Amino acid sequence: MNIIINNSSGEPIYSQIEKQIKDDILTNKLSPNEPLPSIRGLAKDLRISVITTKRAYDELERDGFIYTLPGKGSFVAAQDKELLKESIMRNMEEYLIKALEEGAKADIGVEEICNILKVLSHEIN
Repeated sequence: MNIIINNSSGEPIYSQIEKQIKDDILTNKLSPNEPLPSIRGLAKDLRISVITTKRAYDELERDGFIYTLPGKGSFVAAQDKELLKESIMRNMEEYLIKALEEGAKADIGVEEICNILKVLSHEIN
């Protein structure tokens, strides 16, 4: 697992860890029941506080992405397809809100943004 911390992003470190692990789970880079690094081990590797790492793991567990077995560690939880879809849609909504906000700065309307999305979708597919 490769987690990159950006100290100048303004985003809390625990949130950066949480998002990167979620992304790895959602894109199947991490498989169900796969063990995650220990909280202490990850904190040491990233050179951050154990408390910060624990908070990221707590958030992931609260959201159903991981589970913890006392004395054994934390593992990737099996994901419900509908839950995965909902999580991805929430992420998309956040990005689209940012796109709309950026567009508004330059008077770019929804129709033009939709056209941009159509062009981009053809490049991806």
